[in-house]
Amino acid sequence: MLGYLIALAIGGLILGALARFALPGKDPMTIWQTMLVGIGGTLIAGLLVRLFAGPHYTAGWFASLACSTLIVYGVRRHRGGGLTDPGRPDLRR
Repeated sequence: MLGYLIALAIGGLILGALARFALPGKDPMTIWQTMLVGIGGTLIAGLLVRLFAGPHYTAGWFASLACSTLIVYGVRRHRGGGLTDPGRPDLRR
């Protein structure tokens, strides 16, 4: 169980970093936010592939990267940015 969680965290961190790298501009995200973006993208890709392709297929890294990149884009839009502009981070604490 612990090995699975460590692999999930490392895989999420790698996919989140690649998703941030796929969009131009510097994203003001912490390492934990980057990890959650990768994990969330993997989860959403897995659900979509299972829904559209059936239970015998799994999501690959490309589908996970695409979903993670869409999450990063959604975070940018929420902050008031766009495709090339990351927007301003929320300053409330």
